[in-house]
Amino acid sequence: MSESSGSALTAGEYIGHHLTHWQNKPMSGVIDFSVYNLDSIIWAVLLGVVGSLFLWLAARSATAGVPGRFQAAVEILVEMVDTQARGIIKSEHSRKLVAPLALSVFVWIFLMNAMDLLPVDFLPKVWAWIFSAAGHDPAHAYMRVVPTADLSTTLGLSVSVLLVCVAYNIKIKGAGGWIHELFTAPFGAHPLLWPVNFLMQLIEFAAKTVSHGMRLFGNMYAGELVFMLIALMGGAAAMSLSGILLPIGQILAGTVWAIFHILIITLQAFIFMMLALVYVGQAHDHH
Repeated sequence: MSESSGSALTAGEYIGHHLTHWQNKPMSGVIDFSVYNLDSIIWAVLLGVVGSLFLWLAARSATAGVPGRFQAAVEILVEMVDTQARGIIKSEHSRKLVAPLALSVFVWIFLMNAMDLLPVDFLPKVWAWIFSAAGHDPAHAYMRVVPTADLSTTLGLSVSVLLVCVAYNIKIKGAGGWIHELFTAPFGAHPLLWPVNFLMQLIEFAAKTVSHGMRLFGNMYAGELVFMLIALMGGAAAMSLSGILLPIGQILAGTVWAIFHILIITLQAFIFMMLALVYVGQAHDHH
């Protein structure tokens, strides 16, 4: 660990430092759309490139013979996503775009989630060293490396899924057909029900989008906090007479949580992908 002991930070200060983003400028309020979390953007783009390279290498090295382990693993992943897409989206034409999109979403979110498995202090300490070498105060070197533990990232992903759903609604039903559906579903086409129907449709789109992003963010944020609390056990050991037990507990707790977290990061990527498929599939339904 132990940044907390190395720079005499309290537990609260240690966690607060790790939960602070590297931003282009300080926020002027609770909501400030002119502020960007640069660390989330950099790591998300980098991992997106890595995921794309991973899939490109799999396609490039694919052979008709007996596949190697790498090709077999990718083929299993592709078949899994394709099976889910076939069960939800009946249009073969739509699946030509939606299935690869779902595969990309799964791989990208999995890689972003997997950043949580790195040692808590490793990349922040590297960044602090670079920050200090550039002549800046390392105490203000902020770096969060799990993009999906940033609400702006997960809501950005869910809003992107919403835009895809809107595009398919218009493509499948036509602009007029979709607008007609907005005002006539779910309660019927009576003019008195148009405002109620439209309000319900807006609530549905908003609720699906917010919950889609919040679910991923909440799980990854909680996982990040647990790793920080486990890391703090090392700092607590340095300040205790019987500190030998805490490092052992830190190693055991970190190992157990990391193994369990592998399931969480995979499951969250799968859930986000499945909900994206379900929402796009609903855009194909006529009311």
